[in-house]
Amino acid sequence: MTENTMTKSNVGMKNTEGLLNTTKKVILAIQHLIAMFGATVLVPILTGFDPSIALISAGVGTLLFHLVTKGKIPVFLGSSFAFIPVIITVSQMYSGNLAYAQGGIMVAGLIYVFASLIIKKIGVENIKKFLPAQVVGPMIMVIGLNLVPVAYGMASDHFFIAVLTLTTALAITLRGRGFIKQLAILIAVTLGYIVSLSIGLIDTGVIAEAQFIAVPNFSLPKFELGAILVIAPVVLAVFMEHIGDITTNGEVVGKNFIEDPGLNRTLLGDGIATLFAGFIGGPPNTTYGENTGVLAITKNYDPSVLRIAAVFAIILGFVAKVGGFLSTIPVAVMGGISLMLFSMIALIGIKTIKSSKVKFNSRNIVIMASILIIGLGSEYLGLSLGIKIAEGVQIADLSLAAIVGVVLNTILNRK
Repeated sequence: MTENTMTKSNVGMKNTEGLLNTTKKVILAIQHLIAMFGATVLVPILTGFDPSIALISAGVGTLLFHLVTKGKIPVFLGSSFAFIPVIITVSQMYSGNLAYAQGGIMVAGLIYVFASLIIKKIGVENIKKFLPAQVVGPMIMVIGLNLVPVAYGMASDHFFIAVLTLTTALAITLRGRGFIKQLAILIAVTLGYIVSLSIGLIDTGVIAEAQFIAVPNFSLPKFELGAILVIAPVVLAVFMEHIGDITTNGEVVGKNFIEDPGLNRTLLGDGIATLFAGFIGGPPNTTYGENTGVLAITKNYDPSVLRIAAVFAIILGFVAKVGGFLSTIPVAVMGGISLMLFSMIALIGIKTIKSSKVKFNSRNIVIMASILIIGLGSEYLGLSLGIKIAEGVQIADLSLAAIVGVVLNTILNRK
């Protein structure tokens, strides 16, 4: 074999490997797209925003977040549930005109940006002192366990389909090998969809009626003090949720994203993404636990996969046929998958406590128990312990649990 022939052969092998790697990334990105789709379009459906714009703002917001955070964090941003009550309140205040809600959302994004500048000034090291494992671990558990009832409610739409989907995903995750193991979610959802179609649970008319290409109804914001005062304070509630999500993502990947690229950058990325969403007519964005669950299952932490998923989300905002197909995925199928994703997040919290060798002394037990009781009180104990700030605005149980945990740890473990 001549040297020229050998060179061509090596180039051919590299091209083949590159194609396989790209194909693998695309398939993994589709899994992330499926994981985020239901929640991302549900928020605009509940609040009155255009679901197509929500997909576009989520995709662009994710790309902006990756740009700000130097592409280091494998995270996806989707529609935030925390803002639903206040968006509905503002909509009612202004006779259904969501432009004023957009103005409030943009101000909320600016507060995020301002907070990121303060944290940069203070220093991330000073922030980390307030977030030891006995605080972070229970926070992660609360995030996952609070989402489990939501997944169960989705699964209850058709338990057979949900159990079939969940069992398939678990079997592949536990018994699968190589790339097949990383496709557990996609394979399970496909099987659940096919079985649902065969027993008549899916209306394909939605796909047939959808246009192939459609331009969403973009709209510009309007600013009014009343709307701003209703929406902006929610940032107090979602700030700790943001820290919990970024910490959870870091625990899954095995890196400290609070330190590098830094909490100031993650907050800035979240703020800019929310600013963009408010500007074009979409709901505010937030980091998604669903996609962190996918990372935990697939063990593939390549941030570029999430960026590919973001591009797909943007395309879906304009390609109504594909969006129509994804919207026909039965709620029970997504419920079965979500049960596994959210449970994985809760287990990561337990792993955080164990791997950090937290001492189970009286002080740490009080801290962890307080976070769990306050954070899970509403969903599991029927106790809503949130603090009301204004009409329709409150610091939710999750955020209050995080704040109480940080304060208790500072007092009890001050040495």
